[in-house]
Amino acid sequence: MNFTYTPNKVALYHSDSNLLAEVTFPDVDDNTVNINHTFVDDSLRGQGIAGQLMKAAADHLRSEGKKAVLTCSYAITWFEKHPEYQDLLK
Repeated sequence: MNFTYTPNKVALYHSDSNLLAEVTFPDVDDNTVNINHTFVDDSLRGQGIAGQLMKAAADHLRSEGKKAVLTCSYAITWFEKHPEYQDLLK
């Protein structure tokens, strides 16, 4: 997947620039973000895109030395299933 990384979002866009999937994580403070939203277009559901997005976001946050709080229900479930990323949680 060719995800696009911006300061508080990892996204997947169609070649026509339409948004297909995203996970957003606005800053809470200098070292913490809130993973608050995950979206996958209906055309991509059931293909594991949300999980790939969440892993990309988690890896991105780890590389930046940031912690996360979770308010997105998908993110909460994903982190419960991936103990190797528990160190990112605040």
